[in-house]
Amino acid sequence: MCGRYVIEGPVSRLTAHFDARYTEQEDLFTNRYNIAPTAQVPVVRINREGERVILNHLWGLVPHWAKDKTVSAKLNNARGETVHEKPSFRTGFKKFRCLIPASGYYEWQAPPEGSKARKQPFYIHPSDAPYFAMAGVCDHWTDPDTGELVLSTAIITTPPCKALQTVHDRMPVMLQPDDWEAWLNPKNQNVADLLKFIASSSAVQFHTVGFEVSGVGKNRVDHPGLIEPKAPPEN
Repeated sequence: MCGRYVIEGPVSRLTAHFDARYTEQEDLFTNRYNIAPTAQVPVVRINREGERVILNHLWGLVPHWAKDKTVSAKLNNARGETVHEKPSFRTGFKKFRCLIPASGYYEWQAPPEGSKARKQPFYIHPSDAPYFAMAGVCDHWTDPDTGELVLSTAIITTPPCKALQTVHDRMPVMLQPDDWEAWLNPKNQNVADLLKFIASSSAVQFHTVGFEVSGVGKNRVDHPGLIEPKAPPEN
């Protein structure tokens, strides 16, 4: 799965890479090294005018039929094998897809069975580009009490590429630039065709990082040192 990720600017690099217009207040964009579910995150979508834009969504899907938005905390990832079937995700998969830019993400490798060692954190990042384009689904929810419109998203995951199989049993779906237009097109609603995009990507590099990142549940831990390579302790 994907429970924490990183995005680094500047905004000009983000917009150039995704050929998209940034709709948020640019001076509020900051490098973030510990993005957690329920945070506001930039996503790439097609707006009603047919433009490719970058706008903020809540990370953690709030289905349009939800009673309240607390469900977001449990719906940050969607399994690619069932995303088209699950009630929480199937509408978004068919109609409201996005790209979720990431400079990299964290994953934790479980110790050997019977070992009391801590899980080893890894930082996984692109091998040939400044960003991953993680495949996402979106939805739109309106608060029945306040009328607030909440735009939200979830990352689609899939079994890992061969290189990552020793690290974790899931990885985000990474879409290649040639596939972005078809994936983002809201008129493209052929589920069978869309499922063809659900695949692992081998264009990744990764390294171990320090155990401080194991405390990323504490959202105040957020600095560039989290992604720096650090050798695991000797047994």
